[in-house]
Formats: sequence, structure tokens, C-alpha cells
Amino acid sequence: MRVFALSDIHVDYEQNLDWLAEISASDYRDDLLLLAGDVSDDLALLEEVLGSLGNKFRKLFFVPGNHELWVRRRSAAGGESNQAVDCSVEKFKLIRQRCAALDVACDPWHLDQLSIVPLLGWYDFSFGEPDRHLRRAWRDFRACRWPEKMDSAAAITDYFLRHNEDSLKVSNQTVISFSHFLPRLDVMPPQIPSHRRRVYPVLGSDALGEQVARLKPDLHVYGHSHVNQAITLDGTRFINNAFAYPDETSISRKRLLCVWDSEGGIQC
Repeated sequence: MRVFALSDIHVDYEQNLDWLAEISASDYRDDLLLLAGDVSDDLALLEEVLGSLGNKFRKLFFVPGNHELWVRRRSAAGGESNQAVDCSVEKFKLIRQRCAALDVACDPWHLDQLSIVPLLGWYDFSFGEPDRHLRRAWRDFRACRWPEKMDSAAAITDYFLRHNEDSLKVSNQTVISFSHFLPRLDVMPPQIPSHRRRVYPVLGSDALGEQVARLKPDLHVYGHSHVNQAITLDGTRFINNAFAYPDETSISRKRLLCVWDSEGGIQC
């Protein structure tokens, strides 16, 4: 049995959806897939992808990314149009319901000496304070809508992290966790140009990193940054295998990545 990782497939792009459709329906029947968010903000398309991948793998695991929680999207006329729900929390709950109906795992799962632990998250600006450019450009600030009590990035992050608390008790011979958001900023390669670091404040949170440190997984898969990476920090192997946007060919692998198998352990 193998464990594969994939994130940020953004199937709103036709090229990405076509690639996904070409994944073999027979080669991965004994394997697991960790899908670490940013499939689509369109609920129907998200459900289609989850159903397709769920039929190709022994078990599919999923955590939503920021795109999944958008409740405003572009209409054909170029303006903004509402989706079926107008609150990002309600959309999150609806996605969880759809996953349950499709038998897609969003909670810890165990098979013999292996445990898979999905972890939710958001960003709280602990990686840095967003500048004016980022506040104008970052789509989440317009496309997400939160309840009145969730009036800050810290409150949003706390809402999701509270869902993780029981999962942090998991213990097994091999523990693999995954999240969409970055659990620590030092997973980012040092060669990232300074002008690209503007997005760092919205990549993740130190609080998520503290939860990962408490869990102490052997391997943690994350997404969101679109920068493929494999690095060991404090005894945990951190891996990003983002498919990314069609034109992001220099920072992403554009393929499924086997991160663990039952015979050889961690693979990259």
C-alpha cells in the first residue's frame, strides 16, 4: 500500500481538470490519496472531483483550502455572483456533509500501524502583517464571508484549529498528517525572491505549527504555497506536492507524488 499526496489542483482550469481525468482508474486501487485543498470553489465541480478520485483510490482524504470557502465567484459577465451559500462557515459544513456522503475521509483514519490525520487551518498573520497591496489583491478578503463573531484572522484560525484538538491525541507506529495551510514558515525555500514573500502573511499560522508539534507526525503534507518542497524539521518530514496553476511549471511537479509506502516508509 502506498500513500500519495496532491494539493492545489485548481480544476477550474481546463488543463488541470483534463490531467485529473487521465489518472488511472486501476493503478491506485490499493493506495491512499491525501488531497490537501484548493480543488475548486464550485461545489458541483468539487463534488465531481472528489467522487472521481474516491473511485480510483482505496481511500481519499480531504481538507478544504481557502478557495473551497469562497462564497463569491466571477459570473460570465465578469461581475461577482453568489453561490448557493453566502457564509464560508456554512459552506465548510456543507463540504463536510458532501464528503461524508462520498465516503471521503476528513477525520483521523487508522489501518493497522498507520494513522492518517487531516488537520484544518487558516492564517492569522503570525507569519507577518499583510501590506496594502496584499490586502487589495488577496481574493479571500472579498470572496469569503464570515459570521460576525469571527471578526479577525485570528478568530477564523481559532475556529478551525479547535476542530483539530481531538485529532492531536492520535498515536501509532506511523502517523501522517496533512493540512492545506502551512504549519510553519521555515518550510519555505530560502531562495524565494523578496517580492514573492508578500504573500507570506496568508500562508498559514504558528498555531497550526504548534498543533503539528504536539502531534509529532512522522510526515506532514501541506499545500497552498504552490512551491513544491521536501524538508525535515524537528524530526518531521514536511512535503508539498502542489499541482498549481497551468503556468506555474518551475515550482510544481505536475504529478502525483508517492510520499510513503508500507515496505519502504517515507519516500521523499
